[in-house]
Amino acid sequence: MNKRLLEILICPRCLPDEIQLAEKITDIKGNDIINGELRCPGCGKIYFIENGIADLVPNPSDTGTQTDTKYETPSVVSSYIWSHFADIMKEESASEAYLKWAGLIRPHSGMALDTGCAVGRFTFEISRLCDFVIGIDNSHAFIKTARELMINRKMNVSLKQEGCIHRNALLSLPETWNKEKTEFILGDAQMLPFKKNSFSSFCSLNLVDKLSKPISHLKEMNRITLRQNSQFLLSDPFSWSTDVAEVEEWLGGKNDGPLAGRGIDNIVHLLTDHLFCNSLPWIIESLGNVWWKIRTHENHFEQIRSCYIKARR
Repeated sequence: MNKRLLEILICPRCLPDEIQLAEKITDIKGNDIINGELRCPGCGKIYFIENGIADLVPNPSDTGTQTDTKYETPSVVSSYIWSHFADIMKEESASEAYLKWAGLIRPHSGMALDTGCAVGRFTFEISRLCDFVIGIDNSHAFIKTARELMINRKMNVSLKQEGCIHRNALLSLPETWNKEKTEFILGDAQMLPFKKNSFSSFCSLNLVDKLSKPISHLKEMNRITLRQNSQFLLSDPFSWSTDVAEVEEWLGGKNDGPLAGRGIDNIVHLLTDHLFCNSLPWIIESLGNVWWKIRTHENHFEQIRSCYIKARR
């Protein structure tokens, strides 16, 4: 974990109190903390840094949040690598989704946050547009893969062709993606381990319908972004499911009750509401959609329309 994160890390278990974590570093190379501990002076929780990966996920038993184990399997990691980097690997049927999303973010000073970063493509893209970017996800397999790419800049990827047949592909990161300006950590997008007013831009791609309490994600976005001169990009297919969250927690996709109607309309309303945004509402810059693609094997793809909201304040 990059040492500069120590300035902004707080205990997510103690929210809404923001209690800065005390570090105990046992192994460090340059600015990269390889092994150590982050202890909360308030609740006593210890968060570990192991092999460069800081685990800031609150205890599932305490928060009700859990990592979906399907995201820890090699086959799913491979599918996400293809989805994120297929155009870089010159793969047939690759999409340009991440280039389109990155084109919505204006270059800016300060830090950016990519929530639900998975294997890191959008985090790397944003490294060209800001002073420093953090990718955060609750999948250890995703964060491990993203950090390996960040450090080594290349990876041999096993792609399923059919059944047990695989082929290898080489992924090499572009030189314009700066690893010195990038970091990946484990965390919960509904209880973010960062101080308020820390980020100039906040991105949430294909995540909000995968959260048990998506409204908490938006509240956290409001808390940690700058009060002025900040950007927010949310993009989602709004595939609400009771396997993920109770219907009452959905931000759309229902006919009655609070937040009835379409998710994108409800989120626009929340972002522009003075009360929800603590008297600092967002200005909606643009709405649209991006076609995003997942590959299971050579003959099976899933194409998803992700609807985006780009906002500023």
